Amino acid sequence: MSGLGIWNYVIFIFLMMAGLYMVISSTNLVKKIIGLNVFQTSVFFMYISFGYIDGGAGPVLAEGVTLYSNPLPHVLILTAIVVGVATTAVGLALTIRIKESFGSIEEDDLHKMDPSI
Repeated sequence: MSGLGIWNYVIFIFLMMAGLYMVISSTNLVKKIIGLNVFQTSVFFMYISFGYIDGGAGPVLAEGVTLYSNPLPHVLILTAIVVGVATTAVGLALTIRIKESFGSIEEDDLHKMDPSI
């Protein structure tokens, strides 16, 4: 287990629940996107916590080192960050188009304009 003990797990669960609450409770599309980013950050934190080994060295062969940290979670997180930035950009671009087309980014207003949704 990491040097933080159980606190890293408490932090990522708190961030995950805060992000989920932001997505569920808000009717503003930008706030929903921010909530998804908070949720995504908590998942990053979780994976990085799983990849950390207390006393482990980086995955480079060195004399006298017998314990190495797993590099795979960190590599996966780098890819996930790129995908997350792209997804956020697309979501914000769609939000701008919705604002231009309908004049609002509040879900309640959008539902009133088109009751078939």
